[in-house]
Amino acid sequence: MSGAVLAAARGWIGTPYRHQCSTRGQGADCLGLLRGVWREVLGEEPEVMPAYTPDWSEASGLERMWEGAARHLIAASRNLEAGGEVVLFRMRRSAVAKHVAILGDASLGYQTIIHAYSGAGVVETPLSDAWARRIVAQFRFPD
Repeated sequence: MSGAVLAAARGWIGTPYRHQCSTRGQGADCLGLLRGVWREVLGEEPEVMPAYTPDWSEASGLERMWEGAARHLIAASRNLEAGGEVVLFRMRRSAVAKHVAILGDASLGYQTIIHAYSGAGVVETPLSDAWARRIVAQFRFPD
């Protein structure tokens, strides 16, 4: 499964950043990338995604992204070399987890993540120490 997830995610590289979107080649945010890869690999999404703002969940402190991941993905032990697995990030120590990426592999000579963010769109970037420090959970797609 991880190979199919990784191949699908790489197919999204170059998709522009668009908040709340999940259409390959037209627009995606980080969650939209994950949703689109799910549809390509597994089919219909498991639940309807409600509208969300860029600062969603911050005021309430609820871990909505983490809870959603736990409902539909399988918790995995931390292995940053597991290409095709999903990692969840907390951008600030006291903030909720609200960024998600798919682990690449070390075929470029270093570990990568595939993710979408404002100003860049969907990209594959090195998993730097700064990114790795922010990871709070890891999941894999169901078989």
